[in-house]
Amino acid sequence: MTTRVSTFPLRLPVSLKAALETISKRDGTSLNQFLVIAAAEKIAAMETERFFEEHKTRADRKAFRRILNRKGGEPPRPEDAID
Repeated sequence: MTTRVSTFPLRLPVSLKAALETISKRDGTSLNQFLVIAAAEKIAAMETERFFEEHKTRADRKAFRRILNRKGGEPPRPEDAID
C-alpha cells in the first residue's frame, strides 16, 4: 500500500528555515520529513485536546471520586497523593 502525497510550496522566513535545517540535520532527517513529523505531532496534540474537551462534559465526577476513594490496592506514592 502506498501513501498518496501532495506538494505544497511553503514560504518560511530565512531564519526559521535555517533553524529547521539545523535541527532536522541534528535529528538525522530531511527538512521535509522533519516538517511532516512536526505537522503530524501538532495535529495529534490538537485532536487529543479536542477529544478530552468533548468528553469532559460527560464525566461522572461522583463515580470518579468513588473509584479514587475505594478501599484496597496500594496507597499512592507520596508524590502522587492528593492532599
